[in-house]
Amino acid sequence: MKNSRSESYAAAGVDITAGYKSVELMKKHIARTKNEGCLDDVGGFGGCFGLNVAGMEEPVLVSGTDGCGTKVKMAILMDKHDTIGIDAVAMCVNDIICCGAKPLFFLDYIACGKNYPEKIAEIVGGVAEGCVQSGAALIGGETAEHPGLMPVEDYDLAGFAVGVVDKKKILDNTKMAEGDVIIALPSTGVHSNGFSLVRKVFDIDNNPKSLYEPCEALGGKSVAETLLTPTRIYVKPVIALLEQVNVKGISHITGGGFYENIPRSIPKGLSAKITKSAVKVLPIFDLIAKVGNVPERDMYNTYNMGVGMSIVVPKNEVQKAIDVLKANGEDAYVIGEIIKGDEGVVFC
Repeated sequence: MKNSRSESYAAAGVDITAGYKSVELMKKHIARTKNEGCLDDVGGFGGCFGLNVAGMEEPVLVSGTDGCGTKVKMAILMDKHDTIGIDAVAMCVNDIICCGAKPLFFLDYIACGKNYPEKIAEIVGGVAEGCVQSGAALIGGETAEHPGLMPVEDYDLAGFAVGVVDKKKILDNTKMAEGDVIIALPSTGVHSNGFSLVRKVFDIDNNPKSLYEPCEALGGKSVAETLLTPTRIYVKPVIALLEQVNVKGISHITGGGFYENIPRSIPKGLSAKITKSAVKVLPIFDLIAKVGNVPERDMYNTYNMGVGMSIVVPKNEVQKAIDVLKANGEDAYVIGEIIKGDEGVVFC
């Protein structure tokens, strides 16, 4: 790369040497994520991964892709870029474990108005942390400089994850039945969904300074700090659960909240009855509802409300499931049960 430089391209707003520096700065982060499947170093044209399917009869690859939505705007406003990458990984790996798949590797994509190598390295540092938390290897990615398409300080972040599961172990919700129990895994906050409404409620674009003041309703934390809390990654606790309990369905509670996501893991003819008083709603959601005058129905149809993932298990395995989850760092608790009907989600 020593002879690679285009003065004309730099004059047009793209400094390719900044890209080379970004790669060098991020290599220490990527090294943290290496696992037994990694075959080469970052910098080639493709990321290579050796797939070990020993013990699997019919290995099935499961993939997921997502971004962080307008939560990226919060990272830019706060000039804090070391955690947004965790969100990008979480949104992908939390989806693929809903099938029962173990994440193998992850690739990221960063589009920016201007490539500031240190900032890009911070972002990738967060991606690497998310990969470490989920056991996935960061085997490559892309940083694209887009002058004129977005302001120089702005960027967007997305990612792509691949996992594997033995076909016979793919979660089969056809075995779900009336009386099965719904267990909640707590979220860390808003996670990475509903930020367009958040920005409107708090008038973030026009009055960002108010976000930095300590808020009594949030235990003294600022709104900005609370909103930027990374999405929780549930991979390792859920994998431990799948090995010990008969799990019948898993839902990652993202955009669309309870009403959209919980029914995605429930077969026709059955619905989820949620005990509203059992849901441990986090203070940030009460604040959003109060400040924005957002109806309760809309809150549950937009946000996770404190429940990042729901898991359906047989009634006779509830305590075992909770014990396994708690042993793996999750303060799991029961929020409802499966009932007959096609309503999707029913609150009581």
